[in-house]
Amino acid sequence: MIETLLPNVKWEKMWDATVQTLYMTGVSVLATFILGILLGLLLFLTSKGNIWENKVINSIVSSFVNIFRSIPFIILIILLIPFTKWLVGTMLGANAALPALIIGAAPFYARMVEIALREIDKGVIEAAKAMGAKTSTIIFKVLLPESMPALVSGITVTAIALVGYTAMAGVVGAGGLGNLAYLEGFQRNHNDVTILATILILIIVFVIQFIGDFVTSKIDKR
Repeated sequence: MIETLLPNVKWEKMWDATVQTLYMTGVSVLATFILGILLGLLLFLTSKGNIWENKVINSIVSSFVNIFRSIPFIILIILLIPFTKWLVGTMLGANAALPALIIGAAPFYARMVEIALREIDKGVIEAAKAMGAKTSTIIFKVLLPESMPALVSGITVTAIALVGYTAMAGVVGAGGLGNLAYLEGFQRNHNDVTILATILILIIVFVIQFIGDFVTSKIDKR
């Protein structure tokens, strides 16, 4: 029955492409979460009235975030070809997509982190300062725990965007379901391959959203 409905689908290729998409998404989400929090903290802490207030550093980081957040992903991949070749040694395959995925998503998430940190009641931060808490204590005991529900919601949204980015990266040879849908589906006019690849991408998105919502609901104390 399945072979009749999906005559052009090669299941081994579809499985490999799914694994590649999950790999690209997983690694880039982890790296984006770490880099995004670091950049977001830097943006927040160096802004006016905060612990590390520094207009120059804040402007530099803010400019970096705004520039890379604004570049369309497909163009970013092309711009990063020399850097990717230097770093990975090739422009093809799942690993070659990671630099563009991370550089494209981390600034986007950094702004979400900054917004989440701004939402924290300033009274809580002032109370920690008044008790003589070190900067590291304020970051790890106040800022991150208080903003964690928003940070998890933000990384969920970013992870879903990254699934879409992996599909775009596939068009330029990065592998994954996007690559399979383009080469095996679109170019060969095999609609069943394209449809199945799309369904699998949607399933991945729904699973990410479910996990994100579940974790957020568990850690949100409000």
